[in-house]
Amino acid sequence: MANNFLIKNSINLASPVLGTKIYKFSDQFFAPALRILNDNDPIFIEGKFDSHGKWMDGWETRRKRIDGNDFLIIKLGKSGKINHILIDTSFFNGNQPEYASIDGCYTKEKKLNNIPWTNILNKKKLNPNKKHFYKSLTNKTFNYIRLNIFPDGGVARLRLMGDIDLSKEKLTNKKYDLASILNGSKIIACSDEHFGKAENLLSPGKSKNMGNGWETKRRRGPGYDWVIIKLGHIGKINSFEVNTHFFKGNYPAYFSIQASLLTKNKSIKKIITESSKWQKIIKDTKHKPNSTLLINNKLFLSKKINLLKLNIIPDGGISRFRAYGKIL
Repeated sequence: MANNFLIKNSINLASPVLGTKIYKFSDQFFAPALRILNDNDPIFIEGKFDSHGKWMDGWETRRKRIDGNDFLIIKLGKSGKINHILIDTSFFNGNQPEYASIDGCYTKEKKLNNIPWTNILNKKKLNPNKKHFYKSLTNKTFNYIRLNIFPDGGVARLRLMGDIDLSKEKLTNKKYDLASILNGSKIIACSDEHFGKAENLLSPGKSKNMGNGWETKRRRGPGYDWVIIKLGHIGKINSFEVNTHFFKGNYPAYFSIQASLLTKNKSIKKIITESSKWQKIIKDTKHKPNSTLLINNKLFLSKKINLLKLNIIPDGGISRFRAYGKIL
C-alpha cells in the first residue's frame, strides 16, 4: 500500500467466478486440482488428515516413481491475455515441485490432442512456502492453460492476471451490467480492502456471505473510502444497484457515484488524482443494512462512460455493485 491507495488494474483469468474450470490433470492423489483455482488465500489446518494423508489447500500429486512430470490443464471461462502470473506454494514445504512452467493455446476444438501450445512462462525453480511472481512472455489470447510441474508435488494457488479479450465476446443491443467482471470490467484502484476484496463487487450472482463483498477497515480519521472501476466497454448507464447484503452493523452510512470517460492512456495514479473532480452522477445517498438499493440515472442518461468511482461514506462494506445500461 502506498499513498493511501491500492493499485490493481487486472483480472484473475483463472478465477472460477469467470467460469474457469479444470479440464484435465495427470494426478491429484493428495489434493484435488480444483483447489488451485480458489479465489481465497490458502490456509493450513494443523493436524487435519484425510484418507490420502495430510490435508493441503491446493493441488498435490503423488510422489512420481516413473519418468516424466505432472501437469494440469485449465479451461478459462473467458478468453484473455495474461500479463502477470502468480504460482503460490504457501504451506507446501518439502512437497513443492522443484520447477514449473506454463503454456497456453487458443482453440474452439473440444480435444487438444493436436493443438500447438505457446510458452507463457519458461521453466522456473520454485521455493517452498512462497508466492512466485512472473511476467508473461507473450500477449497472445488464450482459452486453455497448461501448468507443468517437475517432477511432482503441490501448488496452493495459480493466478493468471490480465484482461478478457473482448473481441472474442458476442455482443447484442440488450441491456447489460456494464460493471460486471463477465463483461470485462475491472477494479483499477481502491482506498482500502482490509476485510474484503474490491473485485467481489463485480462478481455475478448474490454474495455468499460478508467475506464475499468489499469491506474496508474502520476509518478513524477524516475522509471516506472509494473504489474506481474501469468498464470493459464504453456505455450509457440507465440505473445503478448498490447491494449491502450481509452487511448489517458495518454498512456505509452514505454512498455516491462519480463518472468519467477515458479517451487516452493515463497512469493509474493520474486517474486517481483526477477522479476527485469527476462529475457526481449520484449524489450522497443514504443506505440501509442488508438491502438492495436501485437508483435510476435520470440526469445523465446521454453521458458516455467507461470509468466509475463508488464512494462509501465514511467506510464499511458493499456486497455487489451493478451499472445497467447499453454498450456503445
